[in-house]
Amino acid sequence: MCRHLAYLGPPLTLRRVLLDPPHNLIEQAIAPQELVYARVNADGFGFGWFSEDGTARCYRRADPLWQDPNLQALAETLEEPLWISAIRSATPGFGGDTVNAQPFAIDGLLYSHNGLIGGFRPQIRRQIENLLTPEIEAGIQGTTDSEYLFALVRQFLADDENATLEGALGEAFSTLETWLGDEMALLNILLSDGRRLVASRHAINSPCPSLYYTSDDDDFPEDSVIVASEPLTDRERWRPVPSGHILILDPDEPPELLAL
Repeated sequence: MCRHLAYLGPPLTLRRVLLDPPHNLIEQAIAPQELVYARVNADGFGFGWFSEDGTARCYRRADPLWQDPNLQALAETLEEPLWISAIRSATPGFGGDTVNAQPFAIDGLLYSHNGLIGGFRPQIRRQIENLLTPEIEAGIQGTTDSEYLFALVRQFLADDENATLEGALGEAFSTLETWLGDEMALLNILLSDGRRLVASRHAINSPCPSLYYTSDDDDFPEDSVIVASEPLTDRERWRPVPSGHILILDPDEPPELLAL
């Protein structure tokens, strides 16, 4: 299990999103308030953004967030209209290597998964591999259930040029459910193509992990939306994403909730 967040709005320094809020990701790493399956998030971190040409970029480390000597300078310098960041508590059996830190950035997409997939090795992994083209499978660098799920989402997007981010997520969740049997899956996902951002709060055979969003917090610019596993500021300004829903964020539209 992990904690993650996303920002969509006017350009904002990474510091304003990642470090300045009272219950920022360092606080959520050391003293999370709603983490169920772990006590701390010290197995790596990362943040991602999009360059001007639309390429998805990320900075990832296997160190705890608070130990990175480069973070302060980067956070004060980098400014973007879209951020995705994650801190990791590694599922047993999945190494703490940098390649397993999130978010993942490939094929013009940024992705972060807060959750786990029961029975992933070997059954679910093999089922996913059977659906992947060699090109999609070649993009997998690590070993986690999170990255294989991302590959499945990318495959569904590649298979249908008219597929939406939320549609591919929904298809991945439905496909996964047919394989799980009595196993559980926790499926809080952040996914962006550089313009739109979707965030799921979903689970199969289990209660959903926590997820919140706000569009009227004075600590952030007007016309911005922030999504986070735990509220970054005063809880009264944040709304929970309903269980079994996808939150759809478009810079030209108000936030939309879609039932799965």
